[in-house]
Amino acid sequence: MERIQLKDKQFELFITEAELSDAIGVMAARLKTDIASMNPLFIGILNGAFMFIADLMRHLNGPYELAFARYFSYQGTGSTGQLQEVMPVCADVRGRQLILLEDIVDSGYTMHSLKAKFKADGAAEVKVATMLFKPTALEYDARPDYTAMEIPNDFIVGHGLDYNGMGRAYRDIYRIVTN
Repeated sequence: MERIQLKDKQFELFITEAELSDAIGVMAARLKTDIASMNPLFIGILNGAFMFIADLMRHLNGPYELAFARYFSYQGTGSTGQLQEVMPVCADVRGRQLILLEDIVDSGYTMHSLKAKFKADGAAEVKVATMLFKPTALEYDARPDYTAMEIPNDFIVGHGLDYNGMGRAYRDIYRIVTN
C-alpha cells in the first residue's frame, strides 16, 4: 500500500519492512558483539516497540533475559511532556546492565527519564537501542547507543508505532501527509 488513512490523517509509505529488517540486522550484529561478555537485561518498552523487540531478538538469537515495561508520553501527534508508567518492570534491575528497547527516540524525553529512573533504582549501566532515531528532534541528553535507522522529524506510524492507537499492525512504516 502506498497510502493509508488513519482516523483524520493520511500517511504515505516511507520505510518498507525489508529495509527495516536489514537495518535492524546490522544494528543487532554490532550489539551482539558489544554484549558478548555481558549478561544484560533487555527491557522492551511497550506498546510501540513490540514489533522491533521481536525483530531484534530474532536477529540476536541468544540466551538473553528480556523483561517488559509500559510507559507513554504521547497523545495524538505530540508529546504530553509527562511520562506515565502503566506497567513497571518486574525484574530486579539492581547491579544489572540494562538495554532499553525503544521504537523511536525523538525528543528523547522518555529515554532520558527512564535512564535516570533505572539508575536511581540501582542499575549499573543503562543503554538504549532504538529502531528509529530523529536526531533533529532531540531535546534531552538521550542519544541512543544503538540505532537501526535515523529519520527526519516526520510523524510516522506502522511497525508498532501508532496514531491514537491506530496503525501499529502495519509491517511497513508510513509518514504523515501534510497538505
